Amino acid sequence: MEFNEKLQQLRKSKGLTQEELAQAIFVSRTAVSKWESGRGYPNIESLKTLAEFFSVTVDELLSTDEIITAAEEEKQELIGKYTTLLCHVLDVFTALLLFIPVFGNGADKRSVALFALSETPLWIKIVSAVIIGLTVLNGVCGLIISRLDKPLWSKHRSITGIALSVTACLLFMITRQPYAGVFCFAILVIKGCLRRKV
Repeated sequence: MEFNEKLQQLRKSKGLTQEELAQAIFVSRTAVSKWESGRGYPNIESLKTLAEFFSVTVDELLSTDEIITAAEEEKQELIGKYTTLLCHVLDVFTALLLFIPVFGNGADKRSVALFALSETPLWIKIVSAVIIGLTVLNGVCGLIISRLDKPLWSKHRSITGIALSVTACLLFMITRQPYAGVFCFAILVIKGCLRRKV
């Protein structure tokens, strides 16, 4: 008997609905539904909680193959979470562009911080600051969302972060600010490499 069938049988033997089981083991009803439909396995902590709740062993809940599959799924999920978290940290790291002297100023191309640019049109400084600010804000929101354990929201923040990094690269290249452009491009490459591993 597969895990999903065992779980359904145990739940029904106690006369519980999926909602009641979910509340008893502190997970969402969607998670219980997913497990019972065979679309996934609980993480190790939830497995222990289920085994304790139904007074069975983890071995009785899962076969050896299912334990390996569940462990692999949990590992992939953790890698995805940490990768997304690192991408959000990189977005916040973009704030350095506001303070480090990577912008060329004037004919001698003396390096200055963004707000110290004197021979650049005001609109370029404003657009640059807005793009950097939005990227940092996106990173901060992503970090907060990752603490709330909302994977879909966090994924949206990651996609937005990549789009903002591309925009920043293009802006700095178009405005002939190669050091700032290379900085953003390096962050974009790191994000790309991280996302590829997920």
